Amino acid sequence: MDSRSTCASSLTRPTHCTCNPLTIRSGAMLAEDRKPQKGGGKKRRHPGDDGEGGERKKWGGEEGEKGPGDGGRKRLDALSVGYFRRVGERLSEGFEDNEEREMFVENVLTEVKGKATLVAMDRTGSITLQRLLPFSSLDQVGEVLAELGGESGSELKAVACNQCGGHVVESAVRQISRWSESSQKESSSTTEEEEDECGVLEAQVLSFSQVVRENSAEFIKHIHGSHVVRTLLHVLAGCIGPPRTESRPGSKERNVAPQLTDFEIPTSFWYELKSLTETLMENINLSVTDAAASAVFQTMLTVCHRKRPKLCKQLLKGIMQYLTSRSAAPGVSPLLVFLKDHASSRLIETIIQLSHKSLLRDIYKNHLKGQMVDLALHPIANFPIQRLTAASAKYQMFLKLFDELIQGVEAILASGHMGVIVQLAESCAESGEKQEDLMQSLLRAFHCAEPGSRHVSCLPLFMSLLTYEVYYHSDAAEGSTQTEVPLSSICYHGSRLVQALSKFKERSHLLSSLRTLTPADLLTLASDPSGSHVLQALITTSSDKGRGKILKRLEGQYVQMACSRLGSRVLEAIWNSATVSHRQSIAQELVQNENQLRSDQFARHVWAKFALTHFIHRKAHWQEIQTGESKKRKLFSDILE
Repeated sequence: MDSRSTCASSLTRPTHCTCNPLTIRSGAMLAEDRKPQKGGGKKRRHPGDDGEGGERKKWGGEEGEKGPGDGGRKRLDALSVGYFRRVGERLSEGFEDNEEREMFVENVLTEVKGKATLVAMDRTGSITLQRLLPFSSLDQVGEVLAELGGESGSELKAVACNQCGGHVVESAVRQISRWSESSQKESSSTTEEEEDECGVLEAQVLSFSQVVRENSAEFIKHIHGSHVVRTLLHVLAGCIGPPRTESRPGSKERNVAPQLTDFEIPTSFWYELKSLTETLMENINLSVTDAAASAVFQTMLTVCHRKRPKLCKQLLKGIMQYLTSRSAAPGVSPLLVFLKDHASSRLIETIIQLSHKSLLRDIYKNHLKGQMVDLALHPIANFPIQRLTAASAKYQMFLKLFDELIQGVEAILASGHMGVIVQLAESCAESGEKQEDLMQSLLRAFHCAEPGSRHVSCLPLFMSLLTYEVYYHSDAAEGSTQTEVPLSSICYHGSRLVQALSKFKERSHLLSSLRTLTPADLLTLASDPSGSHVLQALITTSSDKGRGKILKRLEGQYVQMACSRLGSRVLEAIWNSATVSHRQSIAQELVQNENQLRSDQFARHVWAKFALTHFIHRKAHWQEIQTGESKKRKLFSDILE
């Protein structure tokens, strides 16, 4: 048995048996010129291997094979893959105490030593290392990074640009976020060894950053390397988000910005971030042609805006100077070309979101003025226009943007770019300006402005994004009568539009339309994934008198609402904003179906939250409690206003 097997066996000796119950393995870690074993591991497809081709990669499969696009590197044999898989299983089981965990981590890292690059670039080894590093000390993480980088540190480039190795480098670099925790612990009893422990990882992160600066163009264009650079930017700035996970085919990815957590950084990182951003700016041309590079620049701006506002301002100025200095047709701003490109439009979106007032004004006045409707109709450029509309809501320039966009509302609706219309409504609500103009424009666009009797039909039309004639199956001839049509076709953007309109100062059209809906339509609205948000927004923002009129229409539907997954949530929102008399009416209807409500998976929560058992047996006391809650809510509401 070789030294590696001896090390593995040390994990399972009687004195350490609780620390690592892994099976002792034998055989060499490297698979060298051996014939494939019978029944070797199955070949599995893995998308985008190394970004250098779509061929198959064999992870933990036939021994001695060299994977395509991996630079001819040898890979782990089947026994080694099994070993690291068992390490992963042991990590999932957890540890009884810190001593046991530290011993386990030390033993596994001893096994990895000398073969870190090989392990990191194997699928199973990579996953195990990523999970192991958060349990390791900063000194141990630094040593892993040092080995991955080689003597000069340049070998980190190959690992960071590898599909599996990149994840390991990211995980290792992210561990510096624990630096402040270690420094706080050391403040009470600092030793030279403890100071060195933090210094090892700090030095390795700085060394890696230097490698990135020396090969910046290659890194930021690489499909895997660019992700590592983005993580490095986060770390140098002192803010990190949740760990990156590989997307799986068929999985839904929510387009939501990750929550960032700030942490204290070494002083050296402050200077290194400045050096790295300066180097990246030398490759600014790539940010408008390459999607991966564009994402790096977006991350750079985002983290600097959060942690280094002055630096961010300089970067924004530099990028805008580059974008606006490119050659274009005479009299045409080059920004109009970049807005219509996939890679550069995303960068411009970020620039708009992070820009200060003067830069926003310059973007609109010198480049976009007179082009807003055309850009809003473009399949790509409409997204930066949405960001500009949102960013300008706080400033006087919004009025000019609005006057342009309002001219093309119907054309924008016809193009299906509802995000522009929704954002326009939200900006009107935020600024408090042009609300009546937008409402009248929408009434005309949905063909319910004239005659005035059609105004009460606006809510179903807005929610379904259908014109009057299409929704009610009627012709445009004047004098055509409206036929009753059950509420249907509620869509996401229609719901978003009405929610934005519900924040307007004048909501009479929406509330009048809501009161014309039948009880069955109101139940449909409350039980619909998009419609439930509309009903909740309109009821909770109404006055007590207006809310009472809507609740009168809902009588007889409360039981069915309580038994609905979405309806029960709307009912709770109504309850929280209702007066005591309204609550009493709702409770009176619900308690008549006690058995049904208490046995339903959704309604039983409503029963408990509304204290309906108390309502049945101690009504006077229940009413006293509700009155107290109502007064308390009104008091807090007055304070907030």
